[in-house]
Amino acid sequence: MNILKLLLPVGFVQVRNFSVIAATMSGNDNYKEAKSIYDFTAKSIKGEEVPLSNYKGHVCLIVNVASKCGLTATNYKQLNELYDEYADSKGLRILAFPCNQFNGQEPGGTEEICSFADRQKVKFDIFEKIDVNGDKAHPLWKYLKKEQGGILGDFIKWNFTKFIVNKEGKVVERHGPNVDPNSLKNNFEKYF
Repeated sequence: MNILKLLLPVGFVQVRNFSVIAATMSGNDNYKEAKSIYDFTAKSIKGEEVPLSNYKGHVCLIVNVASKCGLTATNYKQLNELYDEYADSKGLRILAFPCNQFNGQEPGGTEEICSFADRQKVKFDIFEKIDVNGDKAHPLWKYLKKEQGGILGDFIKWNFTKFIVNKEGKVVERHGPNVDPNSLKNNFEKYF
C-alpha cells in the first residue's frame, strides 16, 4: 500500500481502477439543510477535499458495503458488472461506503479494505469506513435516510442498502439489501 501511495497522484490512492476516498464529510454537517448530495464534500485519503459536486450530471448508486457478509460476493460482482455496463456509456457512478455496524462484517482498516477491493477487481469509488446509523452516522448518510426513509423506519437495516441519486444530486430511490444491483437496471434507465 505504501508503495502505491508514492506512485499515484496526490489526493487519491488507486488500486487497479478504483479510487479510495476518505469519507470525512466536512462540507455540510447540518444534513437537514442540504439540497442535494452536492452539498457535501469528502476528504481524500491524503486529506484533500473532494466535493461530491464532482458527480454532477451523473446518476449515482450509493451503497454501504462489507467484505465479510453473506451478501458480499453477489453485490460486489454485480456492482462491478453495473459499472462495466453503464459507467462509460451512461455515466453511472458507484460510491461504496464500508461500514462495520452490522455484525462486525467490515472489521479491517484502510489497507485491508483496499486489499479486498483489489482482489474483487473493484473499479468504482470506495470511501473510508463510516457509520451509517446512530449519533456518529456520517452526515451524507443522515441526509440519504432523511430523503428516502425505509419501510420500518429511516435507519439502515443491513449491509448493501442502496440509494439511487439522479443527475441533479437528488435521492430518488432506496433499495434494501435483498435487492441485487443488477435488478436495478430498469430503475437506472429512468434517470440516465
